[in-house]
Amino acid sequence: MDKMNIPVISIVGRGKTGKTTFIEKLIPLLINKGLRVAVIKHHLHDFDFDIPGKDTYRHKKAGAGTVILASPGKIAMVKDTEKDLSIEEIVSGYIDNVDLLITEGYKKEDMPKIEVYPKKEGMEPVCIDDRNLVAIVTDAPFVSHVPVFQRDDVESVASFIISKLGLSRDA
Repeated sequence: MDKMNIPVISIVGRGKTGKTTFIEKLIPLLINKGLRVAVIKHHLHDFDFDIPGKDTYRHKKAGAGTVILASPGKIAMVKDTEKDLSIEEIVSGYIDNVDLLITEGYKKEDMPKIEVYPKKEGMEPVCIDDRNLVAIVTDAPFVSHVPVFQRDDVESVASFIISKLGLSRDA
């Protein structure tokens, strides 16, 4: 599959609404349906990915612009960037062999979004007026112009994503 044509679904919502937990439940269901899944988490602030005191942390702290930790089964990289990379830049440079890319965050990007929305008095879903909003996942009854799924019905959301993005169950 062409890297720039990898189907993307973004899980969005306000902070502390359970987006990560929802994605954590969604991934194994999609994998069990034959899909290879990658995830990009967008973070608005700087972060440390490495463990203070470990060799790779020390290499980065010493000034290396890129530090890679490699083992027989995985690879991890910490790399300085001059700007907030677009999803396309991240995909073209770092992602391959996947059938679906899930992003967490990226509320303002032009891509299909599923919002995790814990219904609260006076708060509407943050992406309710976004033309790319394709579904809402909530823990309370909610009426919307897009399909609404209960938070614990992750299986239905997985099937919805496969159908909505035209993915093959045996990718």
